[in-house]
Amino acid sequence: MDMSPPAICVFCGSSFGARPDYRAAAQALGSSIGARGWSMVFGGGGNGLMGEAARAAHDSGAKVLGVLPEFLRRIEVPLGGDAEDLVIVPDMQIRKQKMLAAADAFVILPGGLGTLDEIFEVLSTAQLKVHAKPIVILDTGGFYAPLWPLLEKVVAEGFARDVGALYRVAKTPDEALDLIAALLGDAAR
Repeated sequence: MDMSPPAICVFCGSSFGARPDYRAAAQALGSSIGARGWSMVFGGGGNGLMGEAARAAHDSGAKVLGVLPEFLRRIEVPLGGDAEDLVIVPDMQIRKQKMLAAADAFVILPGGLGTLDEIFEVLSTAQLKVHAKPIVILDTGGFYAPLWPLLEKVVAEGFARDVGALYRVAKTPDEALDLIAALLGDAAR
């Protein structure tokens, strides 16, 4: 039986976004991951929300694993030092594969096109039963409110079944991690 702490993969923007509550949520999520004795997996860059979450997790005692494509090393500059274990991969597809494999659960904060890509990657692979890992979308300030009608339409138009069963929605970082703890059960203790 694996008794290692759960690894929470955090998907979010490599920018800060337009609202300060996005940054605060990223910091609080990282701090809570560390406070729970869990580890964090993320995209490897030290900038934006992902850098904030990773620094907060590390500063709170979490082991942090970054997965960064080689071509992004100058754009999404790694945290560096002892703040993370960093894996350099050739491209975005391998990045997602490695992050999916290393994670026990996923929390998604606000972000851009890359974050949307990651949402659909984990949702589609969950629907195809590639994994059964918890997915929690942290809907800070209603950022993802436009997504819910689209997902409902996908189901209503016959392109998917019960997409809503694949994920949970949280309003706060602690609520997101509490949902994950409940879904992971004994593995989260």
